Amino acid sequence: MSKITNDTFLRAAKGEETSHVPLWYMRQAGRSQPEYRALKEKYSLFEITHQPEICAYVTRLPVEQYNVDAAILYKDIMTPLPAIGVDVEIKSGIGPVISNPIRSLKDVEALGVIHPKDDVPYVLDTIKLLTTEQLTVPLIGFAGAPFTLASYMIEGGPSKNYNKTKSFMYAEPKAWFALMDKLATMTISYVKAQIEAGVSAIQIFDSWVGALNVADYRHYIKPVMHRIFTELRSEGVPLIMFGVGASHLALEWHDLPLDVVGLDWRLQINEARDLGITKSVQGNLDPAILLAPWEVIEERTKAILDQGMKQPGYIFNLGHGVFPEVKPETLKKLATFVHEYTTK
Repeated sequence: MSKITNDTFLRAAKGEETSHVPLWYMRQAGRSQPEYRALKEKYSLFEITHQPEICAYVTRLPVEQYNVDAAILYKDIMTPLPAIGVDVEIKSGIGPVISNPIRSLKDVEALGVIHPKDDVPYVLDTIKLLTTEQLTVPLIGFAGAPFTLASYMIEGGPSKNYNKTKSFMYAEPKAWFALMDKLATMTISYVKAQIEAGVSAIQIFDSWVGALNVADYRHYIKPVMHRIFTELRSEGVPLIMFGVGASHLALEWHDLPLDVVGLDWRLQINEARDLGITKSVQGNLDPAILLAPWEVIEERTKAILDQGMKQPGYIFNLGHGVFPEVKPETLKKLATFVHEYTTK
């Protein structure tokens, strides 16, 4: 029976004092790891996530290689969508492509309901394997937020400007709020099943919600996010919010019933604190800096850590995911540096 022996990540998420600043990296599993690339020559992402032994290995690997303070489940934000009737395929070099995009209220009403134990048992089995046998650090589960999922479902795939999504939101408010409601119900069920299976924290990725201004966020998105976090609150695990290019929404997130505000590299931690963010924060080294010389990485990291350490409740991370070009030894060296520099 595995048990957590390093809980610094969980304590920082709750705003408690820690012996060092905990860290993990978004997209730490896969992409830049040679072991993962070797697996990808044999298996697709779909096949890896459907085989708990392999998926657990991919999830566990960065913890063993880099000595990070938390693992994040290896899967995709699209994972629960087929269960509600979305035909999604992850295409190499493109991303998620959806062959039955949402165009009307009728399309929204046709969406089904997820039953995690029947629809995604492989996700829950992977979690159980990791948390009962393999990990001694917390496992973070996650889900995509309704706006980001809706953007793929309406656009039919990745987008640069989200014009179809926003025009649907403005022109079809009844259909939009019905879609938000369906996706919230799915997210709550899916996340609760992950927690029941053993994850110790949850991160909600609203990757593309930065495309909206504050007024639209408050009207079209915040109520559904409030519902999700309120319903997950009773589960008793730390809840983290993250999006890219969404610094203007940081205070809106802080206002939600969650524990940790994730920041990308556009908003400094000092600036976030000055705005009035008193909850725990996570972030926020620009991942592109990982391709710079070590002296630059160290200097930038020190500056971020010095800001983060001014008060308890700080988790070091990147401002977005690890690039495939980043060398694993850089991530290991950075984790060692963060631990050594911040050990009290």
